[in-house]
Amino acid sequence: MDQAGIIRDLLIWLEGHLDHPLSLDNVAAKAGYSKWHLQRMFKDVTGHAIGAYIRARRLSKSAVALRLTARPILDIALQYRFDSQQTFTRAFKKQFAQT
Repeated sequence: MDQAGIIRDLLIWLEGHLDHPLSLDNVAAKAGYSKWHLQRMFKDVTGHAIGAYIRARRLSKSAVALRLTARPILDIALQYRFDSQQTFTRAFKKQFAQT
């Protein structure tokens, strides 16, 4: 499988695990590559660092949850692995330029 195929499969896996702890170590283990090599491949294929991609996808999914549910912000923040509502709000504001 070529690099694009490997990263495509990893993106599908990541999408299904955004509400789980995702360290670079466990993502690299899932992909079967060293952290260094995986980060390089991921950046080459997507143009994004793995951590930045995961954070952006978590924020996008949480934005949908905020819009479509009446769940408290803290619940959604914790579901998508943010440490606190304050951390979530700061990241959300930075990503979407709104609170």
